[in-house]
Amino acid sequence: MKVVAINGSSRKNGNTASALDAASAVLEEEGIRTARIEIGSLAFHGCIGCGTCRSKQNRRCRLDGDELNSNLETLFAADGILLGSPVYYAGINGALKSFLDRAFFVAGANGGLFRHKVGAALVAVRRGGAATALDQLNKYLGICEMFIPTGNYWSMVYGQAPGEAARDDEGMQCVRVLAANMAWLLKSVAAGRGSLPPPQTKAMMNFIR
Repeated sequence: MKVVAINGSSRKNGNTASALDAASAVLEEEGIRTARIEIGSLAFHGCIGCGTCRSKQNRRCRLDGDELNSNLETLFAADGILLGSPVYYAGINGALKSFLDRAFFVAGANGGLFRHKVGAALVAVRRGGAATALDQLNKYLGICEMFIPTGNYWSMVYGQAPGEAARDDEGMQCVRVLAANMAWLLKSVAAGRGSLPPPQTKAMMNFIR
């Protein structure tokens, strides 16, 4: 089994990375391979809602000028996805949002490619806005029918300068608990793969008539 972690921070060795490192270490101890995608320092175009990924069904985004498409198959092949973001204005950073908007749209438009994967999220914050940023990440996971493990608190770590989050004992413990629960859930999903509920055709409702 393999989990792909996405670091949305532009600091590859910052506090978001420290939290992802702690989670990855637990997953590796549980026999689950991990890989990292670093996107925070890259420029990603936002989704333009063209619907090409739905009409072509080719598992790609029409916007091919950045590194989204080169990472999609890695995500589609993973058993689990771990999202990590710094907190910008009480939300996730722009590069990560653009990446996730398009990646999750392509996955959904091509038959639910993230469905029944295990997905988890964590954020790093200096002071405020962590809860809303974490909720924003979890929205991506929930709409795709991903299974979401939890920790013993919300998975947020505190710190400003790189390395400070490692001294947030409660936050780092929560991240490790999250990863341990993620490992258990991954193994449980694998064991029950043959009995997972089948997909249903989406019932669309427009409230404006």
